[in-house]
Amino acid sequence: MLLNKKILIPTRNNLTALFFCLLVIIPVYLVIVNSLKDSAQARTMSAALPELLHFENFITVVERGKLAQTFVNSMLYATSATIISTLLSSMAAYVLSRNKSSLNRLVYFFIVMGIAMPLNFFTLTKIMQLTQLINTQVGIIVLYAATQIPFNVFLIYGFVDAIPRELDEAAIIDGCGPLRLFFSVIFPLLIPVVVTAGMLSFVGVWNDFLLPLYYLNNSAYWPMTLAVYNFFGQYQQDWNLVSADILLTVLPVLIIYLLGQRFILSGLTSGAVKG
Repeated sequence: MLLNKKILIPTRNNLTALFFCLLVIIPVYLVIVNSLKDSAQARTMSAALPELLHFENFITVVERGKLAQTFVNSMLYATSATIISTLLSSMAAYVLSRNKSSLNRLVYFFIVMGIAMPLNFFTLTKIMQLTQLINTQVGIIVLYAATQIPFNVFLIYGFVDAIPRELDEAAIIDGCGPLRLFFSVIFPLLIPVVVTAGMLSFVGVWNDFLLPLYYLNNSAYWPMTLAVYNFFGQYQQDWNLVSADILLTVLPVLIIYLLGQRFILSGLTSGAVKG
């Protein structure tokens, strides 16, 4: 009986993992193979391999879908929001972690509540209109940075707790001011978790669809996610072009995620253990 459990449990776990892997891999496979077919072959979105490889689909998508411009926009939004959010979150997490007063604890929980609280688009629209940030690139960057701060603070806060306070005291004795103390002593120690927060923020901003849909009416400011949405509306019968568009949109963030996966896992693990 014990031997059967030792065999059945790992087998069950492996089959479960295989099932969930297939749920992820099959849609990706369908997009890849159909992006290389002609319009007639791709109409059914079948899993069959293409008879001929139509790489010109990608050129057509770049030209008609204006992907070059939207790629620059997406890179601008994701990079700027990631830098702003991770920097501000690191500073906030350090201050809140080192000064655990009742007020700071309240501020910390107020910030972290942003992880679970949904956006109120009606109120947010009014604020964007009053500040004249609606339909501007600066406005969407500020929105993205603000939405990423709660989780980043939560992630970095536990990591800061693991850094000995003696380092702060030694730096102060050596004459470091608050900014120099943070950027010269503390921030280099936060690099693993900061990279983790930055990678997750970048992926989240790149894949977002709702904020630019609501707050960017000018097509010149659209990111790649909105370009895919618009392209699908125009070419919904040409699944080969739609698949090529989707593939080109997810490819940059997929490459970045694969390159940074090691940092993401190490940062999450370190924060969880040390926090």
